[in-house]
Amino acid sequence: MKGLPSHPNPRLRAFRPPAGVPAASLFYWATRLFLQVTLSSFWKVRVFDRHREPAEGGAVYVCNHQSFLDPPLMSFALRRPMNYMARHTLFHMPGFRHLIEALNAFPVHRGTADTGAMKEAMRRLKAGGQVVVFPEGTRTRDGRIGPFLPGTVLLCRRAAEWTVPVQIEGAFDAWPRWQALPSPGEITVRYGEPISQAEARAMRPEALLHRIRETILAMQRDTRRRLGKPPLAYAET
Repeated sequence: MKGLPSHPNPRLRAFRPPAGVPAASLFYWATRLFLQVTLSSFWKVRVFDRHREPAEGGAVYVCNHQSFLDPPLMSFALRRPMNYMARHTLFHMPGFRHLIEALNAFPVHRGTADTGAMKEAMRRLKAGGQVVVFPEGTRTRDGRIGPFLPGTVLLCRRAAEWTVPVQIEGAFDAWPRWQALPSPGEITVRYGEPISQAEARAMRPEALLHRIRETILAMQRDTRRRLGKPPLAYAET
């Protein structure tokens, strides 16, 4: 993966976050450190273009969905804390519920227009937080990036100051949805150029969704080329 930068945003090098950026609990950072060590021990994880993390303002990260590993991988090397939408059934387990809530997760009912989850995501974005969404709605079945659900653009246009496309490669090979346990391997995470809220609002919702998905598809093609993997075929292309 030569030629791609792998350093954080210089404005986020300080221990304390910039003014207006919500701080995370000590438990959040301790758990994330544990995940960083654990993931790096089992997989070769490489992160590129993380300098594109906005230093301030609410940001929504739009990421392809390859495996159960995606939520921690997606924020693996970011300096600001992340908020996660998690399947509502996970909150039915009392002990696990407290754990994921401490990691800034909030419930979403998949397969429905969950207005409550959208409102909570907007609230956290408007408060200056960062939220990750997986607009495919489910994990990939073959490594390809599926169609995006339209609700994502509401966050991009109404609440987020920044929209950051994210592409994960290798997590599907490490842990496909039909495999009970993960396998070792190499995983890469890449961040695209942030889209400002002004840009997002200037585009029609369907055009914005198309732009985000095409950006992630382009990153996937480039990543696979750099890794020596063949490109994935898509019916629409």
